[in-house]
Amino acid sequence: MSPPPARDAAPEKRYDLVERVVRVNIVSGRLRPGTVLLEGPIAELVQTSRAPVKKALQALEAERLIHVFDGRGYLVGPPHPGLEPQRVDLRQLGLDIPEDIEAALRSRGSWERIYVAVESAIASCLAFGEYRMIESDIATHFHVSRTVVRDVLSRLQERGLVRKSQTSRWIAGPLTAQSMRDRFELRKVLEPMALVGASADWDREQISQLRIRAEAARQQTGDTTFSGSDDIEAALLQCTVLKAPNAQLVEFIQQNLLPLNAANRILTQLGLPSDRVAIDEHCMILDLILNNSIEPAAALLRDHLTMAEHRSIARLKVVAVIPNPVSFAPYLIRV
Repeated sequence: MSPPPARDAAPEKRYDLVERVVRVNIVSGRLRPGTVLLEGPIAELVQTSRAPVKKALQALEAERLIHVFDGRGYLVGPPHPGLEPQRVDLRQLGLDIPEDIEAALRSRGSWERIYVAVESAIASCLAFGEYRMIESDIATHFHVSRTVVRDVLSRLQERGLVRKSQTSRWIAGPLTAQSMRDRFELRKVLEPMALVGASADWDREQISQLRIRAEAARQQTGDTTFSGSDDIEAALLQCTVLKAPNAQLVEFIQQNLLPLNAANRILTQLGLPSDRVAIDEHCMILDLILNNSIEPAAALLRDHLTMAEHRSIARLKVVAVIPNPVSFAPYLIRV
């Protein structure tokens, strides 16, 4: 009897493709030790969303090909005390994307090719009011069909970044003080609960390294562009709360965070100071976790979120006095 025909290999996941691209360029020397790697520029380079880039970088970190440092993102190479961060435009490095990887990335659904750009444009406007989007305008802007645009907007609707009005118009924003309170109320209920449920799956060494990063961020002074608290908060959630075994709970927490994180990014870009006080709270939460005081850590996380809510709303109110702060994508129409 002849053996059954071999099945075709399953297509590589997008994060595997991104991981291969970064690995090839590290091995070839195009990405030199100390080069800063950020999710956004890599996602733009390979025309994908940030999620697979994030997962790819985490995998490369586990192999010690890259490592986290006191700033944003990762540095190429294993940790070394004399390694200085080198911030360069990845587009100017002439990175090598092997033909098979480029073809696989190009073969993804049409909606993915514009998703990152549309998501970023919408995120930038949330704190400044209510904006309407017309499918045909977006289709013309990106030279795609309205079906592709509708797919993108439907996915953004699932993530809570856009909604449909009673007249079936696509609407983004506004992120108001009340909507921010609503989202923080959910955070205060869900995230402490997830933290407790995730404790059995934590990587204690990873948390210990994060505590060192948090202390280094706390020691920074006099930097008006300081964003350490944002980075530490994201890392704290990633290695504790988002390790919860309930996948639906984790997905809901991530979706609830999207508009808050989007508004926070644009406010920081406008020059508003980040939440320095939060670093002290992060350090205390991490200390309790490392001391195996899980319930007190969850209680302190809840208190931290209450205080972060007040500070975030105070930052949001500054937007009201900023005249024409930024220019938005042409397909975003102010309501």
